[in-house]
Amino acid sequence: MMTRIALLGYGKMGKTLAQLAPQRGFEVRLVMDVDVNAQGQGITPESFAGIDVCLDFTTPDAAVENIRRVAALGVNLVVGTTGWHDRLEEVRRIIDHAGAGMVYGANFSVGINLFYRLARAAAEIFAGFPMYDPYLTEAHHKFKIDAPSGTALEMKRRIQSQFKDREIPVASVRAGYIPGTHELGFDSEADTIVLRHTARSRQGLAEGALLAARWVVGKRGLFSFADILESP
Repeated sequence: MMTRIALLGYGKMGKTLAQLAPQRGFEVRLVMDVDVNAQGQGITPESFAGIDVCLDFTTPDAAVENIRRVAALGVNLVVGTTGWHDRLEEVRRIIDHAGAGMVYGANFSVGINLFYRLARAAAEIFAGFPMYDPYLTEAHHKFKIDAPSGTALEMKRRIQSQFKDREIPVASVRAGYIPGTHELGFDSEADTIVLRHTARSRQGLAEGALLAARWVVGKRGLFSFADILESP
């Protein structure tokens, strides 16, 4: 039986998901953009009847209300929207109270999540050599709303503890049609070492989001995308 999904947000990511989902064994039962879901008003028992999982790729100011309304209907979620993670504990309470399941992530690319592990390993190595200063840079197209990106902030969160005496700076660029690019660098007077991830398209994000959607069916609780990739 095909997993029946709802898509909240029909921008470039929503369109990529709608195109890829049927090829991966999902039925796109419902699509909502801001025109029909202002303040979450489109999320009703009638519109979500028969939905197994809702995928949210909307905006930071809409995400938490969407989560609240969808979880209250007993529908599990995959949330790829960023910019709201400072309200994570509030969302955890919402999910627990509703008895729902949700997967969230700063970036649903499998490659980026492996890059997080590589960044952590590099940080552990370079932390022992104080002549190297760590830094993060990220660049995206001019249409991306949040800066720094959720991915850059997540990477910083994962490695900052290795550099207790130094704050890792994060620099952002928003211009043109730059594909998502993240770099972790270590600079010294003598040389520079850079680790880089560049996304060629949104397909990698969509593949990861659909992987999460299949995984979260029947689950209860709040999970990060890394929990899925790192589980045995």
